[in-house]
Amino acid sequence: MSSSYAYLTATTLVKPMAGVYKGIFVSAASSTPTITVYDTSAASGAAPAIIGTFTPVAGTSYMLNENGVYANHGIRVEITGTVSCTVVFE
Repeated sequence: MSSSYAYLTATTLVKPMAGVYKGIFVSAASSTPTITVYDTSAASGAAPAIIGTFTPVAGTSYMLNENGVYANHGIRVEITGTVSCTVVFE
């Protein structure tokens, strides 16, 4: 299966159903931002984390191996602060 991508600057429900999270490339980050990736089909609320909260650095790739991580319910990327990033998923 080929990968898809989404360019984000705010919290987004990237995929509302099961899929594979492959990683994030952060093109810009300022104001001590954070990113958390959740396994959920909901746009907000509590959910299990695929990737726990981290502080991204601009110009950095946070890609997983080629197989990625399977998300049972969906993929939501939660962003605080100022971040521009591209999320890769299937």
